[in-house]
Amino acid sequence: MLPVKRNLDRPMKKQVTISLKRRSLAYSISLLVIFGCVTLNGLPSMAQDLQTAYLQAAATSPVIAQARAQLDAELASKSLAHAALLPHISAGASGGMNTAYDTGFSAQPISGGYHSDLFSASLTQPIFNGQALTAMKQSDSRIQASEAALAYAQQVIALEVVQAYFSVLQAQANERVAQQQMDLLQRIDDRTRASLHVGTGDIISVQEVQAQLDGAKADLITAKNAVAVAKNQLERLTHHPAGTLQDVTTLQAIGPQPDTLDPWLAAAIENQPLLQQAKATLKVSEQQVQFAKRARWPTLTLSGIGQHAAGTLIPPLTINQIGASLNISIPIYEGGATRAGIHQASALSKATRASVTNLQDQIKLDTQTAFLELQDSVAQFQARQQSVTSAKVSLEGTRKGYEIGSRSIIDLLTATASYATAQRNYYLALYTQLVARTQLKAAAGILTPLDIEAINALLNSSPSN
Repeated sequence: MLPVKRNLDRPMKKQVTISLKRRSLAYSISLLVIFGCVTLNGLPSMAQDLQTAYLQAAATSPVIAQARAQLDAELASKSLAHAALLPHISAGASGGMNTAYDTGFSAQPISGGYHSDLFSASLTQPIFNGQALTAMKQSDSRIQASEAALAYAQQVIALEVVQAYFSVLQAQANERVAQQQMDLLQRIDDRTRASLHVGTGDIISVQEVQAQLDGAKADLITAKNAVAVAKNQLERLTHHPAGTLQDVTTLQAIGPQPDTLDPWLAAAIENQPLLQQAKATLKVSEQQVQFAKRARWPTLTLSGIGQHAAGTLIPPLTINQIGASLNISIPIYEGGATRAGIHQASALSKATRASVTNLQDQIKLDTQTAFLELQDSVAQFQARQQSVTSAKVSLEGTRKGYEIGSRSIIDLLTATASYATAQRNYYLALYTQLVARTQLKAAAGILTPLDIEAINALLNSSPSN
């Protein structure tokens, strides 16, 4: 199989500085453009290609929906935090009938009922509240963390769809190889039994072939089950039935672009949403320390009240009053709660910082591993491609040798098994090469719908069997 050069992967720039908002906007625009192109002809109910499968998964993913809802919740929390700095206005009213029995005002006790009304309105305006100001900063940091979580969820779904899609193709390829292997062994079995029948064969050869044929039948059943499992995994992501999928027939293996590790590591540290989420969470924990310390600060508020009250037994009395006051509250001692809160917040902040450092190390390792695996996938693909050609030539030679009597049935069976193994290894290397491209970009935090579109362009319009 001769490869056709098709380099559709976009090379990564050495300096990638995409903000979370720009990245989220890029995701949305890309999805809208791609989704719009698909829906012009109607979105099919079955995933025909990788791009359609991704659109289905992105539109129905509960992981993305959860991350988006969490972001909406954090946006609402900012309004809640801001409300602590705005005026608070309240009003109240009451009315009722009262019965009183009074002595001491006259020689005779006074007993009777009367109606009373009370109307009031109050306003409280915070002038200075240190903790409320810190809470505003915390809400901004939580929003940043939620934006990063949404971007990470989008990239995870993209990578999972690529892995699941090519897992189905690989399972189907293994099924085809298993079927081909069984058909080939069936022909050999028919021939050996015919030779035994005419007296030119032997029972040992028949038994050897039968054993191989039984094993091939079992392998075919296993391969069919693997296809079903792989399709179930893809359907779990797309929430649509997995029909016949478009396949890639020829491929030019491509390594990392750029082909040095440092730019990828720099991109991962700069753009990996999981790390940006952790850094934003660290900022929240550091601000929590400030929040706890500001519990010692005084608070200053301006209060105003207006009140109308009417109704007494004797004499009839009506009160109308309005007032304003400037209030300051200074915490002095609260049972050690403030000190304990500061200590707790500081300890949690240190723990979060250590977690960020550990995550950063893990992201570097994941990026290094993905970089090396993509490099290795190029060599593996080229080697496996050549091994298929060699195994096929060896099988043809062994078959001819067996026909003229220079090779044994064992040699033919061995060559048949070697050819099947070479084919399986080739398909594994083929799909691993494609998946490795997306794994590196996902590790670096720069996987976008455009990368899915680029890989989708490598698929043949004729669906796989």
